[in-house]
Amino acid sequence: MGSLTQPSSLTLFHTSPHSSIPSRSFFPRQQQHRRLCLTVKPLASKTQNTTPQKPKEKSHNNEVQKSKPEGTITPRSQDFNAWYLDVIRDAQLADYGPVRGTMVIRPYGYAIWEAIQDYLNVKFKETGHSNMYFPQLIPYSFIEKEASHVEGFSPELALVTIGGGKELEEKLVVRPTSETIVNHMFTQWIDSYRDLPLMINQWVNVTRWEMRTKPFVRTLEFLWQEGHTAHATPEEAEKEALQMIDVYKKFAYEETAIPVIVGRKSKAETFAGASRTYTIEAMMGDQKALQAGTSHNLGQNFSRAFGTKFTDENGQKQHVWQTSWAISTRFVGGIIMTHGDDAGLMLPPKIAPVQVVIVPIWKKAEEKANVLDAALSVEKILKTSGIKVKLDDSEQRTPGWKFNFWEMKGVPIRIEIGPRDVSSQTLVVSRRDVPGKQGKDFGISMEPSILESYVKDKLEEIQASLLEKAKAFRDSNIVDVTSYDELKVVISQGKWARGPWSASDSEELRVKEETGATIRCFPFEQPQGMKACLMTGNPAEEVAIFAKSY
Repeated sequence: MGSLTQPSSLTLFHTSPHSSIPSRSFFPRQQQHRRLCLTVKPLASKTQNTTPQKPKEKSHNNEVQKSKPEGTITPRSQDFNAWYLDVIRDAQLADYGPVRGTMVIRPYGYAIWEAIQDYLNVKFKETGHSNMYFPQLIPYSFIEKEASHVEGFSPELALVTIGGGKELEEKLVVRPTSETIVNHMFTQWIDSYRDLPLMINQWVNVTRWEMRTKPFVRTLEFLWQEGHTAHATPEEAEKEALQMIDVYKKFAYEETAIPVIVGRKSKAETFAGASRTYTIEAMMGDQKALQAGTSHNLGQNFSRAFGTKFTDENGQKQHVWQTSWAISTRFVGGIIMTHGDDAGLMLPPKIAPVQVVIVPIWKKAEEKANVLDAALSVEKILKTSGIKVKLDDSEQRTPGWKFNFWEMKGVPIRIEIGPRDVSSQTLVVSRRDVPGKQGKDFGISMEPSILESYVKDKLEEIQASLLEKAKAFRDSNIVDVTSYDELKVVISQGKWARGPWSASDSEELRVKEETGATIRCFPFEQPQGMKACLMTGNPAEEVAIFAKSY
């Protein structure tokens, strides 16, 4: 480990001519960054410009954000990015770290990530995977072993060059992903076909030196799970890759109410070092695409590079066939941007840290005890039934303030209890996803069995409603096209274009350069029959989805 007093123990490896451009902190606040014990510098190049940089000027948006009062959320339609940052700030999901491009995930934001972990951990174990941990520091020579892998990741690598006050003989990479070190260990653990399949997962942090950052969506360091498997046959590896992308799809639909589109990435968008990449693509509230999870069939690319072999049943040495797959804290950003509104966060009940908030209301001192007793009783009923409930009995804020606060935090259901409710043994229920009086139910009985059944049904109703709303929004913003001119018009309108495609990689690059859109995937659900490629007019067996993305 490098000494924290050394002035240059971390080096940024970046081959881009723009490597000297500092990345902007993703939160729109101006501050002096602390001097770090571990300094970061770009890897020197022969042509590197050593001219001192001028300080960056404040943007107008930064000035507006800085002067904005706490709790004021920019309307989504006015500035989607500002709205997103406001929600993260006011819902207390995350804050900025002292290093540009990093974030501190606050307890409420981390609770959402824990809910993601809780669901996926069960699914991973049900499908035969075991959790373990690999080191964060990886020898640079490992990265170099797989040519396309190092080419794909070089611009994003952070390198440790000094340890214990001395320059290291070999640079160490701060984990960008773990295919290389996993293969190094697999070579020591796999000997015969009896050792296969080998299926593991780890929950770790990852570092990728992003130049443009956005909290949760794209940060210098983020959290994720990464699964790695080794198999005896290509068929087993393909089955595994498809199985795991299906796990992700079900998670997105059933837990987060995000109607992702599942498909295969184009060759240009395939993970560096993979034979095929499968993806789940989600449409955000600004109609941009978010790659929410991926599963890679690695073929034998890494096993050949590392010599990861096994002895088959005939006594012959064979290279293993592999997969890797991952979901990250980017999914938290996807939840925010899919369901949130001008009031703030809107969380699907299954993923919400708090599913029900209880707000007791009284005006006179003599009313307080009875109202609080009733609120405590309701809290106990709901907790006993397994519902995640919060009783906000603080007296420093008014009930109206609490209503707005918990709405902004995205809590699916609010229960209000006042003196008249205590007398009638009923309460008032408000839904987060239906604003105003339309979302209120009055006179709901406090009788335990009735209340428990009502709240559980209402939570299921909200979960389903959010999914249907997101599906309707997605479907209304996907347009079928048959020509490149039509595609350009659709993309210029901010929508997704779906059309037949069999053109070359260079034509795909042309679309990206001219429209800013990329092929998000070739969806698994394909129309029947042969079509004409929208770019070339040649026969096309598949349709592709094009969109601008995060």
